[in-house]
Amino acid sequence: MTNCQTTGQDSTATTKVCWFDILLADDFVLTELAGIVDVLMIANRVSVRPVFGWTYRSLSGGNVRSRTGAQVKTEKIPARVTSDYLFVLGNSDPDNPKLSVGSVLRKYTFRGVKVFLLAEAASRYITEYGAQHQMLTTHWENSALLRERRGVFDAETALAVEDGRIVTCAGMEATVDITLSLIRRHVSSATQMTVSDILLHERIRDFSTQQPFSGARGSNTGDAELDHCIELMSSNIDDPLPIRELVRLLGISSRSLERKFRSYLNATPNTYYRALRLAKANNLLLNTTLSVREVGLACGFGAGFSGLYKSFFGTTPLAMRKERLAAQFASGSFRDNR
Repeated sequence: MTNCQTTGQDSTATTKVCWFDILLADDFVLTELAGIVDVLMIANRVSVRPVFGWTYRSLSGGNVRSRTGAQVKTEKIPARVTSDYLFVLGNSDPDNPKLSVGSVLRKYTFRGVKVFLLAEAASRYITEYGAQHQMLTTHWENSALLRERRGVFDAETALAVEDGRIVTCAGMEATVDITLSLIRRHVSSATQMTVSDILLHERIRDFSTQQPFSGARGSNTGDAELDHCIELMSSNIDDPLPIRELVRLLGISSRSLERKFRSYLNATPNTYYRALRLAKANNLLLNTTLSVREVGLACGFGAGFSGLYKSFFGTTPLAMRKERLAAQFASGSFRDNR
């Protein structure tokens, strides 16, 4: 039961301000908060009159600190919900008990509020209520952890999935895309594009856009053949394609592919592919309990993985994992990955 009027016309047609509640927990991701508030603030600035408003919320109220140390003054969840949208931010730890907000979500959805769960908040919701939904998504890093814990977990790799009043999202920088797509329901496309241009946001990605490095899509370089090659590499991490096979699939020469990589990425195809696989290996090493050997195999490395990892990161995989665990214990953020 929203207070603001959904319209595809100019923002002057909006009869009431659309209100956002933004739910934060300690160690929230500042990038995600900016991805919401900056879009709304600029939309208000370029509109004839304010279109959007927001309130920072937390379970207990008071100051909430981001992982970077920035603090936000919040208010407690109201007894009676009056907002039109709720955003629940991630905080780099899906096991944080303050992300378990099922009763809060029910209070909002009961009032017809659309709820957006970002990254770790989406992961926590999937863990607790995933069986109630057909499709859900989260940040690709969190998907790896969920797959390990749940055995089989068929997460979507889209930036966002809307299922009824619940929208699960990848979060991080994609929060800008989600918020830009959302304001289009209340302002004109010209206003939306103006906000995007002010943010220097080159292209608004829709909900169905696949996450980079999710195994479904590579990064855009501006060169179609190079983009296709990176997509092929990203889709074949565990069983790497030989360069000769890549050039055959692309229909270009090895020399042409080499030139493209050096020109756009200052790397050879082989070094880029190896770095891509090592980056994925590092993520699995730090965010799952897979053994070092299992991590190596999952990223296409057999014998010699530890040595290659050390040459790239300056330490062995086992030492890196022990260092990260020690840091988590010291900060009190250790999570049991059983």
